[in-house]
Amino acid sequence: MIVGSPKEIFKGEARVAMTPESAKQIQKLGYTCILETGAGLPSNFSDKDYKDAGVKIVKTATQLWKDSDIILKVRGPEKSEITKIKPNQHIISFIWPGQNKTLLNALSKKKITVQAMDMIPRISRAQKMDALSSMANIAGYRAVIEAGNQFGRFFTGQITAAGKVPPAKILVIGAGVAGLAAIGTAQSMGAIVRAFDVRPEVSEQIESMGAEFLMLDFTSDGSGEGGYAKPASKEFIKKEMELFREQAPEIDIVITTALIPGMPAPKLWPKEMVDLMKPGSVVVDLAAEQGGNCEATIPNKMIETKNKVKIIGYTDLPSRMATQSSNLYSTNIRHMLDDLTPEKNGVPFTNMEDDVIRGATVVHNGKITFPPPKPKIAAIAKHIEKPVQKTQEELEIEKIEAEKASGRTQVILLTIGAILTWFLGLYAPSDFMQHFIVFILSCFVGYQVIWNVSHSLHTPLMAVTNAISSIIIIGALLQMKTDNDIVSILALISVFIATINIVGGFMVTKRMLAMFQRS
Repeated sequence: MIVGSPKEIFKGEARVAMTPESAKQIQKLGYTCILETGAGLPSNFSDKDYKDAGVKIVKTATQLWKDSDIILKVRGPEKSEITKIKPNQHIISFIWPGQNKTLLNALSKKKITVQAMDMIPRISRAQKMDALSSMANIAGYRAVIEAGNQFGRFFTGQITAAGKVPPAKILVIGAGVAGLAAIGTAQSMGAIVRAFDVRPEVSEQIESMGAEFLMLDFTSDGSGEGGYAKPASKEFIKKEMELFREQAPEIDIVITTALIPGMPAPKLWPKEMVDLMKPGSVVVDLAAEQGGNCEATIPNKMIETKNKVKIIGYTDLPSRMATQSSNLYSTNIRHMLDDLTPEKNGVPFTNMEDDVIRGATVVHNGKITFPPPKPKIAAIAKHIEKPVQKTQEELEIEKIEAEKASGRTQVILLTIGAILTWFLGLYAPSDFMQHFIVFILSCFVGYQVIWNVSHSLHTPLMAVTNAISSIIIIGALLQMKTDNDIVSILALISVFIATINIVGGFMVTKRMLAMFQRS
């Protein structure tokens, strides 16, 4: 089968779905690759680069759509491209089915199969195909660069002969892939970074990158399915706005990244917050394409408010780094084709029993299969509360209670033992009872003497052997007073051997401990 990649016709889109390197890998799967002439130029890939990789160049988009069995794209098909689709064709691209139901219906009428790269489930096995994360990573990085371009000051604090320059204060709202990329970039440039997310489980990730996590004093958990956030309650939003109202006057740059799958972007930075910001501040809205997190955002534009706050609503941030974006995106698609072609015979197989393929498939043989089943595994584990550290007083009380409990246990055991011994003495011969009492006493005394020695003086294993040896010694010493010479000799031998064991054990332990001491 033939895999083709046309030139993107969406305004401002500079990425390409197939690079020369990915084309080489796709051909190893048994496919033939073709490309519309000039499709790779915005990403700095010439037609010659593709020809060297074994890709056939076709002159027109019409010819490419006609010849291709599988179409690889970045953006979903435009109206003019939908008319070029032929039955039983296979399309892999960003679709956004939750927001583009009209496009979804139009594609289903063409009796084709469509995999949406934005619907890849967030499970470990699918990370190699996770195009959303790949593009979000670039967008987060680029957002900081665009903010710095409009900010007009250093990010890092400096002390110069001309005076002191304070560091920029940056607030990142949303700690997904894009948010974490923005945090890392801003932190590396020397800014003071604060971050907020409705999911408490991401706090450790934020803090590990050197940023301050703004904790909201609210019991609700904003964690949704697939590692995304879920819509918040009115009470939560109220608390959230109070927090942002405190931050707005002192923040220099705000980067918003919050998205909820299948829904418009939540309005997290209303005009009220913009009005509270200092002149010269910057807002970068990464959710602009889905309506924006900032109320004043205009998609694809950079505006300046009356109070001199610049709001950036660019929707093409990954395209502004087209070469890098194309390399990552084409790799994601190549891995998708790899899973679609298990036999490596150049024939795709849409296995609807496979979790990854099922999740990504939004149209199958003309039938709409969106939405997919709910994800079985959460992308981020639920937040586990850290155990509360106990005070010294509480620890002392617990120690006393443990000692009392241990004492009570010993008294009970001794009482039971005494009763059983008395009962046994009523019927057992006197000679037996004499030896039995010696045995019991030796066990008790030996255990108490040896076992309670600190483990710093001997290993736990040595403590067991020494306790047994001490029992033997005490029992043997008591048996030496007997009139029987044979018993006395055996008792003496027992004391000798057990003493060797105990002394040798402590000597070995001493040598072991010396190995860990500095000379």
